[in-house]
Amino acid sequence: MSKIFITGHRGMVGSALVREAERRGGLEVLTAGRDRLDLTDQKAVFDFLAAEKPETVVIAAAKVGGIHANATYPADFIYENLSIASNLVEGSRRAGVPRVLFLGSSCIYPKMAPQPMPEDCLLTSPLEVTNEAYAIAKIAGLKLCQHYRSQHGLLYHSAMPTNLYGPGDNYHPENSHVIPALIRRFHEAKLSGAPSVTIWGTGTPRREFLHVDDLAAACFHLLGLENPPDWVNVGVGDDLTILELAQLVAETVGYSGEILTDPSKPDGTPRKLMDVSRIKATDWAPAIGFRDGLAMAYQDFLSKLESGEARL
Repeated sequence: MSKIFITGHRGMVGSALVREAERRGGLEVLTAGRDRLDLTDQKAVFDFLAAEKPETVVIAAAKVGGIHANATYPADFIYENLSIASNLVEGSRRAGVPRVLFLGSSCIYPKMAPQPMPEDCLLTSPLEVTNEAYAIAKIAGLKLCQHYRSQHGLLYHSAMPTNLYGPGDNYHPENSHVIPALIRRFHEAKLSGAPSVTIWGTGTPRREFLHVDDLAAACFHLLGLENPPDWVNVGVGDDLTILELAQLVAETVGYSGEILTDPSKPDGTPRKLMDVSRIKATDWAPAIGFRDGLAMAYQDFLSKLESGEARL
């Protein structure tokens, strides 16, 4: 794995993977921004991989967003993510890349999946409608790796992280995920002295959250295994309600006003907790506690605001 191509290196996950690679040392890290390589352009991807010949490709690039973005731009989500996965997997095969790690998402599992969600519940019942397009693209990427491994004997495998947060997150008011959205809203409410903050939905859905640096460590752990699972859940194995999350973020930010809910807004999936027994069996576990992780995420948000680098 001496030369590793990390796609999406400017995003939250990709940048965490680059940090982890640099921390470990001894690796030549190859990256290419969108200005250099359009991952939806098949010929460009094939040519790039043929020229660079990395030993490992990590597919962390993706078009991502929260409930609002997924519901508003489903065609964009399914097309771009299908293109990225198919171009990189087939391009890697053609270039003789022996190992590929594809990163998916917990949203690949059915809306009413058993809780916690085991890997084997994939495709057993319907998906959550609000992110179906993204989920189908991620399932296709997972299946590409599984079948390329089976047919071609290549070590192409996948990791399915739970909800992520941490440095480099997107804080857009409409297109961000729940933790960065709450960090920004409570921070702005604290500055303005707002008496209350209203969160989407009833506040009762339960969610699991993993710090992105823990995910990066898990990815390199999986890349070090001689015979990893075709796909494996990466999470913490514990969850909390959205209202409890909001209260923790408010506490982290230092906001003391009232937290209200808006039941007219969609809740999404009732619960999304990963069964992490499969990755635990490989001797991996997360290292960052949730309160510590939230404090780190808020400090990153503040520093990015000050430097003008925050993704707003």
